[in-house]
Amino acid sequence: MAQIHLLVAGVMLCSLPACSLDGDLPWIHSLEKQEIFMLLRQLERIPSQSCLKDRTDFKFPWGRENIPEMQRTEDACFHHEMLRQIINLFNTKDSHAAWKNTLLEQLLSRLDHGLERLEQMEGENLACPSLGIIVRKYFQRIYRFLKEKKFTLCAWEIVRVEMKRCLSIM
Repeated sequence: MAQIHLLVAGVMLCSLPACSLDGDLPWIHSLEKQEIFMLLRQLERIPSQSCLKDRTDFKFPWGRENIPEMQRTEDACFHHEMLRQIINLFNTKDSHAAWKNTLLEQLLSRLDHGLERLEQMEGENLACPSLGIIVRKYFQRIYRFLKEKKFTLCAWEIVRVEMKRCLSIM
């Protein structure tokens, strides 16, 4: 059954090319990353396949074919802005209304810890206005989608799967 959910989640994301940024940043340990993915899985309240009609392309701005080799500072900046936006997305009253607060708080805590580690490691190297604008526009599309769908469980499920994809890229 779990394999079916993974397959459906993959199908939901097929409209966007899979991509990966080169280099593994040490700001998040693999154990923490596993915990984050586990928490995101546990947040699932309805099966992903029941929300296929609601899926959308949020136009994630980086695909394998259009990612130039990012310099370390740009890579860190991208990760910083993505984490900030993911935390902002999940730290809303609408998000708290959609999911179990204990799981959501644990997820936010893990994400916040990763953000703090990144800030400690990179310090001043996290300013990149052009990348920040692109990431914020991507998240504005996600917020607009949630609002248009009136923050339904299916809308949140689509976003939950999208955030899993975002974090897997990171």
